[in-house]
This record gives sequence, C-alpha cells and structure tokens, in this order.
Amino acid sequence: MTDRTPQAPASGDGRRTSTVRRLVPPDPRTVGEEPDYRFTLANERTFLAWIRTALALAAGGLGALHLVPGQYSSVTIGISLLVLSLATAATSYRRWAVNETSMRLGQPLPPSRLPQVMAVATTVVAVLAAIMFLVDG
Repeated sequence: MTDRTPQAPASGDGRRTSTVRRLVPPDPRTVGEEPDYRFTLANERTFLAWIRTALALAAGGLGALHLVPGQYSSVTIGISLLVLSLATAATSYRRWAVNETSMRLGQPLPPSRLPQVMAVATTVVAVLAAIMFLVDG
C-alpha cells in the first residue's frame, strides 16, 4: 500500500493550513488503494443519512420560528434546532472523509462523537421545548 497523502504547501501560515485540514480534510480519494466498493457506498449512505438529519433539523427549526406560538419559546427552539442542523451538516463531510481515508489506508475507522453529541443535544432541545411550552401554555 502506498500513502499518497497530499503535502501542505511550503509557503504561508502552516498553522492555518493545518487547522483548515482538520476542519475540512482533503479529498480522501487521493490516498491509499481503492477499497471494496460496498464499503465506499455504505460510507456514502451514512453521509447522506446525516445530511437528511441536518435537513430535517433545519426544517424543524424554521417551522418552530414561524409556526410555534410564543415569542421567546419559538425563537429559542428554532435557533437551537438550526444550530444543531448546522453542526450536523458541517461534521458529516469530515466524518465521511476520515472514514474513507481510513478504509483506503487499511486502518481501523476512527471513533466519532457525532452520535453522542446528537443524542445529548436533541434531548436538551426536547426538554427545553417541553419546559417552554408548559411555561408559555
């Protein structure tokens, strides 16, 4: 197996480049060997499931902003759901790229905190919504 990891540019701020690479990893198809297509397709389906989740959260957030009665509760719940949507969408590409790179290099898949963060954040938003509806109602 050959590691064809792209090298960082020689000039410029190396710290900024490494931060950007951590947030937005390079195209994983440029390293290692092509894995079994079934694993690549499964990884892609998982990425698309996270994107669907982000879209559902965004729809819920926009719906709360426009349809839920109560000035403060609708804004709080709507913004919370939109922030959770943004975090999910932003993290899903990085997770796909890191998993794809690991498969191409024959390494174990790295652990992810995204499911745990989603579960905790969704619980917090649900409890917050219930409290606000009881107080407003």
